[in-house]
Amino acid sequence: MIRALFCPDRSEVLQLRCIDDRVESDDSFGSQLWYFEGVGVDGHDRRHSVYGVVEYSLQFGLHELVEDGVFQSEHQRERFRHQYERGSLQPTWNHPGHGWLLAGLGLVASVLIASLITRMLTA
Repeated sequence: MIRALFCPDRSEVLQLRCIDDRVESDDSFGSQLWYFEGVGVDGHDRRHSVYGVVEYSLQFGLHELVEDGVFQSEHQRERFRHQYERGSLQPTWNHPGHGWLLAGLGLVASVLIASLITRMLTA
């Protein structure tokens, strides 16, 4: 609630439930996804219905907070769950910026090599 800028003293969680529990195994960590519903009170004393999510990673029996969020609608929270089910985004080399980065590195390396060769030949 604090991360969503609601007053922690006047806001309350009404319901908390675990909706996904992936057990830790010998070759992968486990995870848990928790949903909560509540009422958040902002700085102007307005009450808002909130829908939250908390994701934990289970590593060697310990719960480690991975991600959390407070949303204004259940639909927004479900979008988070779809991302959770797909897993984290994997990096890709198909981004156009990576090509420019590679071209820049190649240009800098070729200029450096050319200057070193020129120094060696003139010395």
